[in-house]
Amino acid sequence: MKKRFVATTLSVVIGLSTLGVAPAAIHPIKASAATINMQNNQKAVEAKADQLIQTGKSLIGKATYSNTVYKATYPYKFSCASFLMYIFEKNGVDLGTYNEDYMMQQGTAVARNQLQKGDLLFFRSKTTGTDPDHVAMYIGDNKVIHMADSKQNIVISDLNSKPYYTDNYVTARRVLPTLLPSNPATKGDNVVTKAYSLVNKVKMGSVNNASSLNFTATGFVDYVYKSNGVNLGTTNLKDLMNKGTTVSRANLKKGDLIFFNSVKGSKTPSMVAIYAGDYRIIIPNSSGVLSRVLFVDYYNQHYMTAKRVF
Repeated sequence: MKKRFVATTLSVVIGLSTLGVAPAAIHPIKASAATINMQNNQKAVEAKADQLIQTGKSLIGKATYSNTVYKATYPYKFSCASFLMYIFEKNGVDLGTYNEDYMMQQGTAVARNQLQKGDLLFFRSKTTGTDPDHVAMYIGDNKVIHMADSKQNIVISDLNSKPYYTDNYVTARRVLPTLLPSNPATKGDNVVTKAYSLVNKVKMGSVNNASSLNFTATGFVDYVYKSNGVNLGTTNLKDLMNKGTTVSRANLKKGDLIFFNSVKGSKTPSMVAIYAGDYRIIIPNSSGVLSRVLFVDYYNQHYMTAKRVF
């Protein structure tokens, strides 16, 4: 269900509707996912799905429904989407958003008769609009786990148990393995993994000191890439935008740098982000290291360019 959380305990991986950007007008961006070795990754996918299911089940009876408050400590409060965002995050998978319509544009579409554990299922009961208003996770045996509503809270439901699940079904998306690193991992995977590993560990400010993990935004980017053998050679934002080769939004790959301005049409960058694959971006700024999705209007309007630096 659509929501605007008012809690101050929002996780840094929450999507950007908190910036007051309405999610109604979405302009999908084509971007390539990481190359996946399916044979190597299938066991990892199955193991990760089992972890997600275990975490979800562990919250039954401990969390209550709220479409206005997100609380990631006991007693937990979740909407249907933030519940899934939370259990993915706890198991090292970044959805980058708590909006169902943004979730529905990640991963790959999957037929209802080909569902596997960890797939996201989307439903729409409202009579206007095209975006979904409910999301659940498939756990096998024709069942889903989801934060249903204020009366049921987190439940496991059989997809044949109520007309709701057949009449309001929209689609399913497979976000595993597309949100996981490739196997073997690419340099882009390693850059993204390093950036994620520093969330909640670095201090953002006006100085760069790697030993104490104090960084400016560009200093953080320089540190992440240098840790993976890529010497950017600058912490100046304009100079950084001149590095590497320009790539289009349709050809983004993990590890590309994306630049945004603060004034639409300006040629002066004000922000840099690391592309994390499947529309997700990692943004270092004064608030910390944040994860967002490129679907949000703000990023469409302020997108400048992307550069591939390795």
